[in-house]
Amino acid sequence: MANTAPRAASAQHDVIIIGAGICGMYMSYRLRELDLSFHVYEAGEDLGGTWFWNRYPGCRFDSESYSYGYSVFPDVLEEWTWKEQFSPQPETLEYLDFVARKYDLRRDITFNARVKAASYDEAANQWEVVFEDGSRTRCTFLISATGPLSAPQMPAIEGIDDFAGESYHTALWPRDPNGFGSPVNDFTGKRVGVIGTGATGIQVIQEVAKSADQLYVFQRTPNWCAPLLNSKVDAATAAKMKADYPQIFEKCRQSFGSFIHDFDPRSALEVSEEERNAFFEKLYNEPGFGIWLGTFRDVLTDPKANATMSEFAANKIRQRVKDPAVAEKLIPTDHGFGTRRVPLETNYYEVYNQDNVELVDVKASPIQRITRTGVQTADGEYELDMIIYATGFDAVTGALHRIDITGVGGLKLRDKWRDGPRTYLGMQIAGFPNLFTLVGPHNGAAFCNIPRCIEQNVDWMFGLMKHVQDAHVHRVEAKVDAEDRWTEHVNETAAATLFPTARSWIMGVNENVPDKVTGFVAYAGGFPTYRAKCDEVASHDYEGFTMQ
Repeated sequence: MANTAPRAASAQHDVIIIGAGICGMYMSYRLRELDLSFHVYEAGEDLGGTWFWNRYPGCRFDSESYSYGYSVFPDVLEEWTWKEQFSPQPETLEYLDFVARKYDLRRDITFNARVKAASYDEAANQWEVVFEDGSRTRCTFLISATGPLSAPQMPAIEGIDDFAGESYHTALWPRDPNGFGSPVNDFTGKRVGVIGTGATGIQVIQEVAKSADQLYVFQRTPNWCAPLLNSKVDAATAAKMKADYPQIFEKCRQSFGSFIHDFDPRSALEVSEEERNAFFEKLYNEPGFGIWLGTFRDVLTDPKANATMSEFAANKIRQRVKDPAVAEKLIPTDHGFGTRRVPLETNYYEVYNQDNVELVDVKASPIQRITRTGVQTADGEYELDMIIYATGFDAVTGALHRIDITGVGGLKLRDKWRDGPRTYLGMQIAGFPNLFTLVGPHNGAAFCNIPRCIEQNVDWMFGLMKHVQDAHVHRVEAKVDAEDRWTEHVNETAAATLFPTARSWIMGVNENVPDKVTGFVAYAGGFPTYRAKCDEVASHDYEGFTMQ
């Protein structure tokens, strides 16, 4: 059963973990090996993180299932069989429940415990953690495992509370208390409006279009998309997956994004147009991210190479959408292919060939407000029974900013990062001793096949905690010069790519958070480089940290 017991005011731990998603689950498992008291606090009613909250129809992996699950539990690899090549949300949450039950992970988690504030007490060398219900606890080491996409962001539109019909944010979708899915999955007879066409919007639009009486898609900025090409996993395929796990995980370990796909060493510009398009066609018709992370090596670094891929993708949209005017509205003109994370889709473009679907260009006709009966744009009102806000997250830094974090001398993390995040290894922040940010800004796991990089983060953190225990260290803090060097390195790796040319969450952009400072929040040096740099720091007695 989930642990929802009240937290005593005097409760104290050596280590507190915030978040019981994939990262927090594995971190808590590893800490059992050390002689440290620890506990996990989770805002939700149960574990699973992203896969607990995001239950909207169509939600699923964009990583191949067999490359996504934990690699560190041999029994789970043998006993669990994925049903689809790209697992849907209910199956993924069922998988995490399977892991949690097998290793009794819930015993160390308190649920319904949303952290409101955390402040460092320098005299006691402790973090005081305050929850929304007013209760408090203390710890020496505070580990954030809140995830990069976990702070849902509503749009900045007037009148949201005025709507009389049903309305949902995709990341706060109604939950089925008796299962892993949601009771809201049938749109028959309804007029539905979806606001947002990012990865989440694209997934939910595909599903709503199947049964809605009328679907209006309110699009501000189109995204480049590519086919997911999902399939069921038969017995023979499942057996091969299990036999190939060592090779699969080693391939992920060596690839740029820790996926099973990695870049072709050729330049897009050194081959003929015929050969280049044949290669793009091959990738386009294969499952997964090969079209993004298995393409020519310079597509994400050279504007001319990128233009060849963008033109190929634009022509695919024109081929798949019957109305030429609609097709052109679906083709991005403000960024090149792959400079944002590429949403993977299943017949997304074909949706716009249906009589019950209408694309509303809100750049041409902006949304003015939400009314009692629908959405009012500059061109008129769309009457609706349901509004779905697929407006995503205040990414990477959002979850940390929503906690009032105070470090040495009363320094607020929000103020420290007023001009953009500054970190050391994406794991720690000068001025905030004993606070660690797993899968946080500037961390290799923020732009990655996330469980693969989570395991690296957690294993590295475990090594540090073991060092702390063995050396009787009580305070760990990143040095300012180490933080400066790492932040400069992060920005240099980003500048060597085309990612800064796109307004995206990777660049810290959120159109619904207008005062948010833009700047690269991920790590573009590739997972092997990130892992090597973390290993080097550890091998040099955690160089760049002050330990007392």
